[in-house]
Amino acid sequence: MKITILYIAAIFSFASLKANANQFSDSVIISTSNPGGWMISTNNSVYQLILTKENEVQQAYYGPKAQLAFHQKKISAADEIPVRGAFPTKTPLLEVVFPDNVRDAELTFVNAEVLQVEGRQTLKIIQKDKYYPLEITSFIRVLPEFDILEKWVTVKNTGKKNNIKIENLQSASIHLPPDAYDLTHMAGEWGHEFQLRNTALTEGVKTLQARDFKSFANPNWFMVRPAKENEDISGSAWFGTLQYSGNWRIDFDKAFNGKLQITGGINFWDTDWTLKPGTTFETPRFIIGYTRSGSEGAAQHLTAYIRKTVLPASFRDKPRPVLYNSWYATAFNVNEEQQLALAKIAKETGVELFVIDDGWFKGRNDDHAALGDWTVDRQKFPNGLQPMIKKINDMGMDFGIWVEPEMVNPNSDLYRAHPDWVFHFPNRTRHEGRHQLMLNLAREDVYQYLLRSLSALLQENNIRFIKWDHNRTLSEPGWPDAPASEQREVRIRYITNLYRLIDALRARFPNVLFEDCSSGGGRVDLGMLSRMDQAWASDNTDPVDRIFIQYGYLSAFPANTMVSWITHEDWHSLKPGLAYKFDVAMSGVLGIGYDITKWTDDEKKLAKTKIEQYKEIRDLVQFGTLHRLVSPFKDNKSALQYIAEDRSSAVVFCYNMAEYLNGSTAQAQEANILKLRGLDPGAFYKIQGLNNVVYKGDFLMNIGIAWPVRGAYKSMILQVQKTKQ
Repeated sequence: MKITILYIAAIFSFASLKANANQFSDSVIISTSNPGGWMISTNNSVYQLILTKENEVQQAYYGPKAQLAFHQKKISAADEIPVRGAFPTKTPLLEVVFPDNVRDAELTFVNAEVLQVEGRQTLKIIQKDKYYPLEITSFIRVLPEFDILEKWVTVKNTGKKNNIKIENLQSASIHLPPDAYDLTHMAGEWGHEFQLRNTALTEGVKTLQARDFKSFANPNWFMVRPAKENEDISGSAWFGTLQYSGNWRIDFDKAFNGKLQITGGINFWDTDWTLKPGTTFETPRFIIGYTRSGSEGAAQHLTAYIRKTVLPASFRDKPRPVLYNSWYATAFNVNEEQQLALAKIAKETGVELFVIDDGWFKGRNDDHAALGDWTVDRQKFPNGLQPMIKKINDMGMDFGIWVEPEMVNPNSDLYRAHPDWVFHFPNRTRHEGRHQLMLNLAREDVYQYLLRSLSALLQENNIRFIKWDHNRTLSEPGWPDAPASEQREVRIRYITNLYRLIDALRARFPNVLFEDCSSGGGRVDLGMLSRMDQAWASDNTDPVDRIFIQYGYLSAFPANTMVSWITHEDWHSLKPGLAYKFDVAMSGVLGIGYDITKWTDDEKKLAKTKIEQYKEIRDLVQFGTLHRLVSPFKDNKSALQYIAEDRSSAVVFCYNMAEYLNGSTAQAQEANILKLRGLDPGAFYKIQGLNNVVYKGDFLMNIGIAWPVRGAYKSMILQVQKTKQ
């Protein structure tokens, strides 16, 4: 139901709150009267809810504080929890079927309170159906310094006899003021992840979604901007994502009058949930933010929020190690002598973590067999892994290993013993992907098997790093052994047990660092990053492609989660040099994947020098604020700048992908200047790599310097340090 109200009293109420700035900043959630409701404040935004005379909770405004009064003169409110019911003029957050087959819901307000959730002020609002025993509780958790709100809901069957079927339950619904809007999202496929796309939101519904447990096509991130505001560092931008790793959807419902509703949560395609008497269902958190600092502000707010509050606390503030992974050197043909030879060279170049990839477990000689049998192959490692691990530890490096727990090969001991443990339907083909089937982790016996197997591996060996892979998409999501009422819940129960499994392993082995991998960037989301310390962004390690992939990745996720290797791969036959590859990889979490036994002395020397340089700048890269100075999507070059919070130092990565004849085009002329951002305008800075010339911060930001790189597929890293004149 939608109503139109003139909010004169609310304007006066908000004005009085602004007069007492300290009260407004200290209390991010404030109850209002005339009309009754709540003002939820971040540093730069306001989210206003009202309680109508009809006892309905309505969203009145979400946007910049400065425009609240203007919009309240004409705004049309909308349900905070839109349901399937009454007129079908909105995208519903809740769709249920009651025992008598009534499919409409009708909510009324019960009560509300402000409480602390994980140390943050959170508004909790309880509503209930006017007739049936259904209670829905909505939560809005406020992180004011990031200009971010977290929204989620729980629904409870308060009855004692009958089930209620949930056919759709989203995490949040957001309404933006009437305007013309553009949407920025990501697109891609395997090897081409995180490609930025822009599109106008015209009338109708635009849906981003995943239905196969993969997010190659579009990770669940978005940014919405007024069409007339497209500056990188200024203008309004709403941005958001979902803390969920299964099937998800985000809908953008644009009305002819300009209003935009954004709804997001679990994708209930081919899914429902039986809400039994006395039980509760909780949605994942939907993250929504607002900034006046354009696309750059949106990226900075979200990545800081992830880096400082979402990533697992145990490694949140620790630098990620430089790693070597032996996959490209050995593939499945691994043994102790060969791995130790690689480890010796890796240590000499400065590597801190040595990782064995696929091929270490029993019967794993190619990708056709043995997935699921997580015991050491004694033909390859007669003494087990631990003697080799100790020798690697004695060199001064930690040891890590690759696993793919959620998959199984039909040619495996596990599958032969438990063919019923995989997703399947009776009388239907079990489609393999990469010679794999997917274990049904919704099953308790599968969960317990994986917990025992992985716990034994970590208990018996001094493993400090797990690369957790997930290489195929979901098909045949059948669970014939489950009760009929639970069979279409299988996708949700799978993800619940996946999280439960990772959480249990982290609790048992708190010193193990976890990396999220899914054929590259197929499952990078906040659900995984709240449990995983870093992520493999793409199987494509070609440095030119990686410039695009990593630029897109950094629009939504922080650099200390972005793993980037140097390898021999050259997808376009451009033959980029080793220094170029290092410079591209050093803008994230640095890794090496070469067969380093074949490196020349000069290549080893270069690698050692680059790794030493990376360690000098690592804190800036992994914990600094990123300014994306030049986009590869707009020019044949790119620049990334990381700066310390106190603005005392910065590092700038400059990459050429081609070179224009000087002055040949207007684009080339404009792109020939590099302007930095975020410096102290009155301070002086020395730029190492440019003859140590001293510049004033104001000059570097507003006038700039000549683009420092010459030649196609060349690069330069500039280290910027505050100094005296």
